[in-house]
Amino acid sequence: MNFVAERLNVIEPSPTLAITARARELKAAGRDVIGFGAGEPDFDTPEHIKEAARRAMAAGQTKYTAEGGSPAAKKAVIEKFRRENGLEFKPTEVTLSNGGKQVLYNLFLSTLNPGDEVVIPAPYWVSYADMARMAQAVPKFVYSGIDHGYLITPEQLDAAITPKTRLVIINSPNNPTGAAYTKNQLEALGRVLLKHSHVLICSDDIYEHIVYGDLKFYNLLMLFPELRERTFIVNGVSKAYSMTGWRIGVGAGPDYIIKNMEKLQGQSTSNPCSIAQAAAIAAFSESQDCVEEMRVAFEKRRELVYRMLQAMPGVRAIMPQGAFYMFPDIHEVYANPRFQAILKEKNDASRSRAFCAHLLDHYDVAAVPGSAFGDDNALRISYALDEDSLRRGLERLGTMIHDLKG
Repeated sequence: MNFVAERLNVIEPSPTLAITARARELKAAGRDVIGFGAGEPDFDTPEHIKEAARRAMAAGQTKYTAEGGSPAAKKAVIEKFRRENGLEFKPTEVTLSNGGKQVLYNLFLSTLNPGDEVVIPAPYWVSYADMARMAQAVPKFVYSGIDHGYLITPEQLDAAITPKTRLVIINSPNNPTGAAYTKNQLEALGRVLLKHSHVLICSDDIYEHIVYGDLKFYNLLMLFPELRERTFIVNGVSKAYSMTGWRIGVGAGPDYIIKNMEKLQGQSTSNPCSIAQAAAIAAFSESQDCVEEMRVAFEKRRELVYRMLQAMPGVRAIMPQGAFYMFPDIHEVYANPRFQAILKEKNDASRSRAFCAHLLDHYDVAAVPGSAFGDDNALRISYALDEDSLRRGLERLGTMIHDLKG
C-alpha cells in the first residue's frame, strides 16, 4: 500500500531548490559548476548580528518563546515598520515565523477556503501558486511579459478580480524579474483595489531594501492607509541581511489574521528559533550600514550581468529595478535547429527546462527555467555571487548560445 496524501498531487517540488541541490551534487563530484540558481546573497551574515546570537546563547535564551515570537522580537519588528515605513502596528498585529515562506504559508492556510481565487501577477515566485493549491484555492495568473517591463497594468488587475477573488499578491521588487513598481504605478493599482472591498491584499516586501537608482520603495499600505484592514505585509531578514539560513520571516496585518496564523503555527512548528530571533532583533535595531554595502555590490553586479546578456544574440533583458535577479527572454534562441533537436531528445514540453538542463549538463551552469515562474520564454539568473563567477558563468551561457547557432 502506498501512503500518500492526495493533497500532494497538486504541488511540485521547489524548482529553485532542486536546481541548487543538483548543482551541489555536481560540485561535490568535482565539476566546476557556476550556480545562478540560489536566491540568497553570497555575503556572510554581518558580524554584529552573529555576535547578538552568541550573546543570546551565553545568556541562556535557548527556550521556547511564544508561537509568534518573543515580545522583544515583536518590538523590534514594530520599530522597523515605524522607522522605515511610517506604519504603526501593535504586538497583536505582527508575527514571526520560520522564514518569509512560512509567513506566506500560514497566511494562505488561515485566510483561503476551497474555491477562492488568488490573483498572482506573472512571472511569479514559485511557491505562491502551490501554496494556494494546498489551501484548495485557485491560482489566477495575470501575465505581463518583457515588453511591458514584467509589470501588470491597473486594467489587467481590475479584469482579473471576480466575486470569487479572495487574495491579490503584490511582490515588488519582484522575484524572478527584478521589476518594481514606481509610486505612481503602485497608486494606480491601489485605486483598483480600493473598489474591491472583498479582496485581501498580500504585499510581499522581502526585497524592500534591494532597490536601485532613484527608485524609492513603497508598499500599498504606505500609500493607502484606508486599506489597513485588508492589507497584510510579508518581510524578513533573509535577503537584506544575508540571513537565509537563520529562518526568520515577519508578517504584519489585522490582528484577527495574526491570531489565526499563530494558532496554526502553534500546531505546526511552534515558535521560530529563539537564537535566530535574537539575531533578527540586532538586524532590525542596530547599524544598517551592512544593508547598503550589500545593495551597492548588487547594483554593480546588475550592470555587469545586463551588459553581458545584451551582447548575446537572441537574448533580451531589462535592467532590474530591485532584488538580485535577471530574467532574460531567450525565445529567439529556441528557434535554432540545434536547440530543436535538444528539445526533441529530452522530450520535454518546457523549452526553458530543456535549455537549463542542457546548460547544466554540458556547460556547468545552473540557472532556473522560466517555466517555474510562469514564463517559459525566459530563465532566471541570480547575480548573488562574486563578479568572477558571474563573468565565467555568463561566458559559458554565451558559448552555449553560440554553439546552438552552429
